[in-house]
Amino acid sequence: MKKALRIGLAALAVATVGTATAIFAHSGYTSDEYASAPFVQTAVLKRGASGGEVKELQRRLKQWGYYNGAVDGIYGNGTVEAVKKFQKKNGLKADGIAGKSTFAALGMNESVKALENEGKNNTASSGSDYTSSDLYLLAKTIYAEARGESYTGQVAVGAVILNRVASSKFPNTISGVVYQKHAFTAVSDGQINLTPDQTAMNAAQDAMNGWDPTYGCIYYYNPAVATSSWIFGRQTVTTIGKHVFAI
Repeated sequence: MKKALRIGLAALAVATVGTATAIFAHSGYTSDEYASAPFVQTAVLKRGASGGEVKELQRRLKQWGYYNGAVDGIYGNGTVEAVKKFQKKNGLKADGIAGKSTFAALGMNESVKALENEGKNNTASSGSDYTSSDLYLLAKTIYAEARGESYTGQVAVGAVILNRVASSKFPNTISGVVYQKHAFTAVSDGQINLTPDQTAMNAAQDAMNGWDPTYGCIYYYNPAVATSSWIFGRQTVTTIGKHVFAI
């Protein structure tokens, strides 16, 4: 399965927005922390969208009393109505679609910058099936599973996930692979919810750009902590840091 990345990477800087100070105070982020938080999307958000940026949108709306649903990263009817309420309250067009003006009012400055830079900083080829939400989820998984590993080791974990997406033996989306039952310890123990650092984001980007230090592996494990006897029977291809990569 051939896939190319279509991601407009936002500049890691905070745009000047009038409501930013109040929003950072409500959210718990400092301006510097938010500048490095990779909630970026290459398009406006509307009904049917999903991913980390939707989750951040929901979190902010819920914190201020506009949204009462689950912060699940799914842009459904509840999110649409919450956005409309927020837009009406802030003098914006109440269409339930989160674009640049809505992002600015919410203090989602990375999203503002992403839209401003769309078309200028697009590093992807045409025909991509991956989105920035996929990139963010991949980075989250890399950070949760391999943040103590070398950079190559982190890229390798990302490559395994992408190799699974390409394999007929696994789900054909990144979210499907990551959240497949019992597939990753980080999902089971909740570490998947940690915010990835820039190294994990870069590793995810490199994996999506085609760097595969595992040479096509679809499994990896730490032999010091692995408990499944089945995994030890897989054919080892390479070892990077504490992880054994296998097919």
